[in-house]
Amino acid sequence: MDILANYGTILVLVAAVFGFLMAIGIGANDVANAMGTSVGSKALTVKQAIFIAMIFEFAGAYLAGGEVTDTIRKGVIETDLFISQPDILVFGMMSSLLAAGTWLLLASYMGWPVSTTHSIIGAIIGFACVTIGTDAVDWASVQGIVGSWIITPVISGFFAYIIFVSAQRLIFDTENPLMNAKRFVPIYMFITTMVIALVTIKKGLKHVGLHLTTPEAWLWAMFVSAIIMVGGYIYIFKKFSDKEEDRSFNSVESIFSVLMVITACAMAFAHGSNDVANAIGPLSAVVSTVQHMGEITAKSEIQWWILPLGGFGIVVGLATLGHKVMKTVGTGITELTPSRGFAAQLATACTVVLASGTGLPISTTQTLVGAVLGVGFARGIAALNLGVVRNIVASWIVTLPAGALLAVIFYYALEKLFI
Repeated sequence: MDILANYGTILVLVAAVFGFLMAIGIGANDVANAMGTSVGSKALTVKQAIFIAMIFEFAGAYLAGGEVTDTIRKGVIETDLFISQPDILVFGMMSSLLAAGTWLLLASYMGWPVSTTHSIIGAIIGFACVTIGTDAVDWASVQGIVGSWIITPVISGFFAYIIFVSAQRLIFDTENPLMNAKRFVPIYMFITTMVIALVTIKKGLKHVGLHLTTPEAWLWAMFVSAIIMVGGYIYIFKKFSDKEEDRSFNSVESIFSVLMVITACAMAFAHGSNDVANAIGPLSAVVSTVQHMGEITAKSEIQWWILPLGGFGIVVGLATLGHKVMKTVGTGITELTPSRGFAAQLATACTVVLASGTGLPISTTQTLVGAVLGVGFARGIAALNLGVVRNIVASWIVTLPAGALLAVIFYYALEKLFI
């Protein structure tokens, strides 16, 4: 307790630095899941993708990042066991942030797409096991999270399969693909906008004091989506009016490139809303414990500066190292066109937003791979680079123990430094 009283401000500042480092790692690595398909399909350039992601990653983190934070902060471990030793919880969360951030930066530098969720959860479990023991881990919660690693790729793969097959039947396999693309793509715009609008209005805007009922949220989301859909009709018919007789697949894919901009925004927002918790969840635990002088509260308010810190860190990581992992995911798993990338991206966004709204911290890496696999299965197994998929899965397996091991090392280092 004396440690928190004597070094409280320093601990908060150091934890903020570690949290910022973790957020940079998230931006550098998981940005591939948000924007890699857009770049791989050549719908967006790297610079355009980074610009879009900067805006929507930060918006998702700031507006809708609070739900998952609570699960990361006190859902993985039994915080009640740390009541008599709050300094252990503080050092543990700090070491977890540093461990996960270090691993993510290393993986990003090497171009490995790994799971930030696995990194931080593995780190938290690692420090908890060596300090309090295995009883400190809420294994029921962990089982739910582990279950999500299997369930979410299946869900996103199913969504991607349905979206891709619908595009094939409604557009590509018809006599006039271009005309049908101009007819149906704005409807896809409506669906995509609904996903991002619902989570923004219903979940995210609570952070800025706007509380709407479910019917009101749906009405506003439909209103905004309808505007986007009408704007899409006007833009697409005007831009492609001179190509009325051109029924080539290239023209159709050009229309899907327009749609990819919308899905890129949705995916970036969804990613920011879910994965910012990996950085600010443990940071929130440190700040709350220090401010309450060692009292571990059941529910605490997220300080005003924590969400912007996480969002800004994601942007920094995205702008500096994001292109490396983006290249791996965008071109390595399968050959992507705008229509294929759209199916994978929208499916991933829907799955991540769904999980974020329920407070379940999922892996966007696994969600995206599941979506890409869904598109691949719709085209045939030969369309997938199974060697790359195997390597990605192997990196997932290594991530969890790597996070745990680094957390243990950093925990003992912090303990010696302050005690």
